[in-house]
Amino acid sequence: MYEYLKLLFARIGKTWSPISGRQVKRHRVSDVTRFILTLPENSDILIFAPLKTIGSRSLKQQLQILLQQGFSRIMHRGKIRRMEEILEEITDKTKPKECYLVIDRIRVNHDEKELEARVADSVQTAFYEGNGYLKISFETDGKPQTADFSHRFELDGIQFEEPSVNLFTFNNPYGACKRCEGFGNIMGIDEKLVIPNPALSVFDGAIASWKGEKMRQWKERLIKHAYKFDFPIHKPYYQLSEEQKELLWTGNQYFGGLNDFFKSLEEQAYKIQYRVMLSRYRGKTVCPECKGTRLRKDANYVKVAGKSISDIVQMQLNESLDFFKKIPLDEQDEKIARRLLLEITTRLQFLNDVGLGYLTLNRPSATLSGGESQRINLATSLGSSLVGSMYILDEPSIGLHPRDTQRLIKVLKRLRDIGNTVIVVEHEEDIIKAADQIIDIGPDSGEHGGELVFQGVFDELKDNDISYTALYMTGRKHIEIPEHRRHWNNYIEVKGAFEHNLKNLHVKIPLNVLTVVTGVSGSGKSTLVRDILFSSLKRRLNGEASSDRKFTLLEGEVNRIARVEYIDQNPIGRSSRSNPATYLKAYDEIRQLFANQPLAKLRAYKPGYFSFNIPGGRCEQCEGEGVIKVEMQFMADIYLKCDSCNGQRFKEEVLEVKYRDKSIADILNLTVDEAIDFFESAKGTTEHKIVERIRPLQDTGLGYLRLGQSSNTLSGGEAQRIKLAFFLSKGAGSQPTLFIFDEPTTGLHIHDISKLLQAFNALIENGHSIIVIEHNAEIIKSADWVIDLGPEGGDQGGEIIFEGTPEEIVGCEKSYTGKFLKEKMG
Repeated sequence: MYEYLKLLFARIGKTWSPISGRQVKRHRVSDVTRFILTLPENSDILIFAPLKTIGSRSLKQQLQILLQQGFSRIMHRGKIRRMEEILEEITDKTKPKECYLVIDRIRVNHDEKELEARVADSVQTAFYEGNGYLKISFETDGKPQTADFSHRFELDGIQFEEPSVNLFTFNNPYGACKRCEGFGNIMGIDEKLVIPNPALSVFDGAIASWKGEKMRQWKERLIKHAYKFDFPIHKPYYQLSEEQKELLWTGNQYFGGLNDFFKSLEEQAYKIQYRVMLSRYRGKTVCPECKGTRLRKDANYVKVAGKSISDIVQMQLNESLDFFKKIPLDEQDEKIARRLLLEITTRLQFLNDVGLGYLTLNRPSATLSGGESQRINLATSLGSSLVGSMYILDEPSIGLHPRDTQRLIKVLKRLRDIGNTVIVVEHEEDIIKAADQIIDIGPDSGEHGGELVFQGVFDELKDNDISYTALYMTGRKHIEIPEHRRHWNNYIEVKGAFEHNLKNLHVKIPLNVLTVVTGVSGSGKSTLVRDILFSSLKRRLNGEASSDRKFTLLEGEVNRIARVEYIDQNPIGRSSRSNPATYLKAYDEIRQLFANQPLAKLRAYKPGYFSFNIPGGRCEQCEGEGVIKVEMQFMADIYLKCDSCNGQRFKEEVLEVKYRDKSIADILNLTVDEAIDFFESAKGTTEHKIVERIRPLQDTGLGYLRLGQSSNTLSGGEAQRIKLAFFLSKGAGSQPTLFIFDEPTTGLHIHDISKLLQAFNALIENGHSIIVIEHNAEIIKSADWVIDLGPEGGDQGGEIIFEGTPEEIVGCEKSYTGKFLKEKMG
């Protein structure tokens, strides 16, 4: 997308002077010629070139050279005079003030065939002699007129850079901001550290650095004189206009701003207390040169329809689409930009169609969710207009509100209709119903799956009695709506949340119940729950001061929570050596079990000898990995089974130690379901501990995983449920914890969602609290409390639409969630 924008601005962008606001133009010979020939018939035209001396020549020497070249007249102080006369009057010290060389005198005659060639030749000569400048004098309605033309790209004394693709490229030294080198931020005074709580006013102490007996003088000076320039000292900082914030930093004749304050600290940095104070407020901050646009200033002087390229990339995609659809262009620019505009609007339309209209083009890719990244790739594929390709999409509905599902289906069908094959791995009911062909794999998971249960169209699937998909979609099986909602008295309250698009929210988060936070994509759910609630609670519980306040107050029964855990879909453990058995601490008991076997005791094998992470019993050729990595240089690395241990990770003598005819490698190769059956039948104390450790994996629908399965083979949803199982394994004796889950149903069939809900209920029964960010209707209808954000995404979101029970939200007309939940609630 940005490549097309760069081309558009390079081809039809107009440069405007920041001083006068006039358009900067480079006049070509043809432009000036056309101007002269369009003047009225019989107009007398004079073409001048500004007279400038070259090097050490005097004006007199310059005129003598011009006289020899065939020029005969100059305009001096408004009068045209012959050069010979001027040469007699001037000396070698005379300066060339108000002197213009007369290039040609022309009378406009539209019937004269050779006039155009003569005018063009004279204009070219004038540009050459005037070092890129010329002046034309003529009369209009008897009034003398002049017109200035420049062959150089400058105005108001500024030499501008002509629009080019590189000028708009922040990855190129030519276009990148020189101060931040195209990164958009630098190490400097961080506004968020200086003003940690923007909900406070200047009077109430918003500026953290203006506290204390000595530093308070800066604040008092502002308060004393604020009435003189109408500065609102009682208004919260986040409500100040950009001009008022700028004034607070730059200051004026009445008070010193924050910039002056920190400059004075730097001047006294030889004192340790000032160095310490400066370090307290340093951090990554927006580059003051480019204001975070990453481009040199010249790039933002170039505009299309009044917008710079930086303005465009900061607009939401739906706003950008509207702008380019209605962009006013003249006939010539429209002809040049027609194809580019088609490519831009088509891609923007695709991005809007897949539910991403709330994003901006300059959104860092690292901040995108997995679902957003996948849908951007989908829109990119549509924009490339490839045909005859096969697209395989893994849950494109991740992070998508049901309201936008139909738009996604249209996009998928469009991809099909232009001649492609589209394969979608999906659990979303509407997408399954819209498929031309459904392939259902099952009937269960793990060892009990892997069979083709059904292939055909949806109408045929409905009659299938084996498929869980069919059973749930036809209502023959379903997740029951709870008979009673849990009531709550204790809560945590966030007041004045305003980060990103949140609009000064006040919200109560109930404790000891299942709370679901809903809302369309981009409405502010993750900002509220993860960026504000989780980060602030984490700091509070760790006894840390909040360095980045995004809200006014965090109140309520915070003391009823001992820990807060954010259960995301990142891989478990720190390396690929992690597996379900090690993560749930079951492997400690398994190693102890093998160390207690007679052969192990005879050979003095300690529990560590049965670890594949440390030297001893592991295979040293593969270092306990079971595979050997082969680096392929320019291709992806490949992994081959280790020849020494045949992929079993341990030395042969270690594998000789058996527990009930199974080696340590055999145990790691068991599925969770198999391991529970195997260890339960032994009825020993150690075996009982192992079962208690791994049973939560079965309870959360992960019975098909192998105990030794590498973490890098697990999906995000599986990793998230393993983390959930870890906390379930701790039982009721663990400290009261607030668990936060971000879309835990990702990758889950509706049959597995019922198991997930059972796990949630078990956590709550153990005295914990759960907050879930979710779009899935099965989870929402099972909640005790629902908080719905919206009404839309991006700037049109960030408000509380509804707070209450699922039964109440279905009656909320403003809530999209309520409309889609109504069907599930029956």
